[in-house]
Amino acid sequence: MNTKGKEARFVADALARAGVMPWIVDLSLKAHCVENADMAGTAAAAGAVWQTLSEQTRQDAAAVMIEGGSRILIEKFLKGEVAGAIGLGGANGTNLVCSILRTMPYLVPKVMISTVAGTAAVQWYVAESDIAMYPSIGDVSLNRITKSVMEDAALAVAAAVKYRTAKNQNKINKVPLVAVSSFGGTAACVERVTERLESLGYEVILFHASGVGGKSLERLAASGELMGVIDVTTHELTDLIVDGVYSAGNGRLSGAGTAGLPQVVVPGAIDHANFWVGHVPERYLKREFFRYNAQNLLMRTNAEEFEKLGYEIGNRLNAAKGPVRVLVPLEGFSEHTKRRAHDLAGNDKGPWKRSEEYQLFMDSLRKHLRAAPIKEFALHVNDIVFADACVDAFVEIAKTHRNNDNADQATSP
Repeated sequence: MNTKGKEARFVADALARAGVMPWIVDLSLKAHCVENADMAGTAAAAGAVWQTLSEQTRQDAAAVMIEGGSRILIEKFLKGEVAGAIGLGGANGTNLVCSILRTMPYLVPKVMISTVAGTAAVQWYVAESDIAMYPSIGDVSLNRITKSVMEDAALAVAAAVKYRTAKNQNKINKVPLVAVSSFGGTAACVERVTERLESLGYEVILFHASGVGGKSLERLAASGELMGVIDVTTHELTDLIVDGVYSAGNGRLSGAGTAGLPQVVVPGAIDHANFWVGHVPERYLKREFFRYNAQNLLMRTNAEEFEKLGYEIGNRLNAAKGPVRVLVPLEGFSEHTKRRAHDLAGNDKGPWKRSEEYQLFMDSLRKHLRAAPIKEFALHVNDIVFADACVDAFVEIAKTHRNNDNADQATSP
């Protein structure tokens, strides 16, 4: 409020005109005497005071405000006193507000009016959340251009809040929602799995295995929205171990397990990692590749990496609290097994498929995975029979899981 007080008040007035009640939370990093904030004790929520923040670096002060703002917002949301959120700011303000908004559950309307909404940094501000970014066009100040942007953003979040509130008051029984991880190289399997699941009465949400997709899958699993996962495309783990551009971080293959959800896991598309064209790290320049499109180079997974993947998958699944089945298509982990590999100069380096290296993966997986059975198939990941086997395995463990839950409820006091 010390630097964007007029703008915040303008957005609040626009929200009021749209039929919702605004509640301003002040995230100022320095002490000031500007009024009109409904919540000025954000720092206090994190055990600090403005006077102390004034003596800290901007980064350290922002961390305190993020902690306090997140605590306040979540508390108000859980009490049913907040139904949506909107913020505005420049680069630092965007980082501050989005860090708080990311703590909110999926589907709670959240909007950020930002000077940097059109830059590549958006991927860091939004991450795996569902924040809607509105480019402010000009700097965050009041003029006829930026006022129109702010009004549009306020109308959007107000309409979303009113619609979702009315919808939640008229809830009907939810169809069980199953997550399926997808990628171009496993598309045929994913399509068949989706078709079968929907025919059995499930609703399906697909997550593209490009980093943010895997993060979103794990976060949604932890939120309680999913009843299970068919993880066809665990590809992001390959990018994790080689620092590829599609890594989903260390949380991949852990959220659903921690939540105790039924999981069918497939080593789909683990036969390659991803790098941007022209940006392959020096240590990989002599490796084998396939140019997938104008931007993306696929680097073929080697023997050492396959062994690491067996360890990573096994170790992560050992911690799962729910039932797990691992299905392995020995004839190929992605559509790319039908291709030829090349070096960066375009010279042919032989077939993409290396069955002997797949065996190294299997040996490592058997060695490290203790908590779930492994079933091997002399099939390709995109064969219909394999996709059907994934669904059959999921239906079996989901039924057992559901029966166990019902039995636990029947015996509880």
